[in-house]
Amino acid sequence: MEIFLDSANMSEIGRWLDEGLVDGVTTNPSIMLADGVYDLTLGARQIAKLIHPLPLSVEVTTDDPDEMLRQGRTLAGIAENIVVKIPVIDRSGNPCLRVVRTLETEGIRVNVTACLSFGQAAMAAKVGATYVSLFAGRISDEGHDASAVIRATAEWLAYWGYPSRIIVGSIRQVFDVQAAALARAHVITVPPAFLGKLLDHRYSRDTVRGFLDDGRKALSKMEAAGV
Repeated sequence: MEIFLDSANMSEIGRWLDEGLVDGVTTNPSIMLADGVYDLTLGARQIAKLIHPLPLSVEVTTDDPDEMLRQGRTLAGIAENIVVKIPVIDRSGNPCLRVVRTLETEGIRVNVTACLSFGQAAMAAKVGATYVSLFAGRISDEGHDASAVIRATAEWLAYWGYPSRIIVGSIRQVFDVQAAALARAHVITVPPAFLGKLLDHRYSRDTVRGFLDDGRKALSKMEAAGV
């Protein structure tokens, strides 16, 4: 399983990159705006350079198919590790799969985003998507079992030999990471704050504190004994 950061915050990305936990980054215009990035192209270029050669998913800002293609090609030209995010359908429910297939045929990797069902993810895989993004939190919001959808998609991809990889996003709580991992997600994209919560535990801190206290006492006794 890989961990992507769902962020455009350069300092946070750099921090977790140094820890060795980052396998890629996902963004969208909302995330960029929230993280103070107002120039999508410049922001994408800076993040792509920081994490190279790891993948960076950057989303188009239109649902017009021709404009999606134009933007997708432009975004892919920013850096070699850019993955273009294309929604599975547009706001009217029309499929965007022709765009996905065209870009993938041109050698541009695509992350098909906003998938909330097995059917959407399966159709995206069939047209050659590099990644299919299942939004776990939103699936749950609709009253469905996100883990069941993730697991069914993973099993179907493996059974038929499709190379598409599942990215689980829309992580709402720390436990969602565990649930997605156990459901066999290939990638989980996590807000940076959740990585700290995954790693921290007050009893771990207490244990380390005890080890340090015992260590100081032992050293003091050794020094007193002339060891």
